[in-house]
Amino acid sequence: MTDRPAPLADRRTQAADRPAAADRPSLTDRRRAETQLEIALTAAELFADRGAEATGAEEIARASGVALRTFYRYFRTKEEAVAPLLAAGGRRWLELIAGGPAELPVPQVLERAAVEALTPADERAAEALRWTRALLTDPGLRRVWQGVHQDSEDALVPILAERCGAGVDPLEVRLAAAAATAAIRVALESWAARPEAPVQGEGAPGPLAARCLRELTAGLRLWADDRG
Repeated sequence: MTDRPAPLADRRTQAADRPAAADRPSLTDRRRAETQLEIALTAAELFADRGAEATGAEEIARASGVALRTFYRYFRTKEEAVAPLLAAGGRRWLELIAGGPAELPVPQVLERAAVEALTPADERAAEALRWTRALLTDPGLRRVWQGVHQDSEDALVPILAERCGAGVDPLEVRLAAAAATAAIRVALESWAARPEAPVQGEGAPGPLAARCLRELTAGLRLWADDRG
């Protein structure tokens, strides 16, 4: 026995509720993203175990189950392979800021977003954060980390400008973006430098980031009257 199809009107409503095909990543794009993330996770695990200098691109490709030419299709260097992982928390932070409650002052949105983005939701996320600790203390990956940090700062500028509304001074927005992303960077680097620091709770990246945000952005004129 087969289920009867939904009435035409219901099917039209369901179709209207689904995102348009143009708004969804294609199957090819999703597969590329999955492959890229798998390579990044593999590289992070290898780098965390033996360091970036002692790990070759060939090893990363082999452990990821891809050909070396496929590896170089995604990344120009072995060091760049971990950039997606290093950038994951920052991307999540930016998404949470952009979608944060409109009624909340911007500083509160930044802090709440930082805590949520840097608090692992499950064990896999916690393990990725532990790998991040090793990556941030590896001198061979410093340039990659700096690039990730700069990309995050650049992406935050238009988000802050949108949240602060029309008429804000572009220079103040840029200063706020620089201070906020620097706070996240300092928090993560400070946490990574302490091997005993936990991934959740006191001394973890989330609470440290909130503290650094309060310290580094307290004197910003951009939201001097916007603190709750």
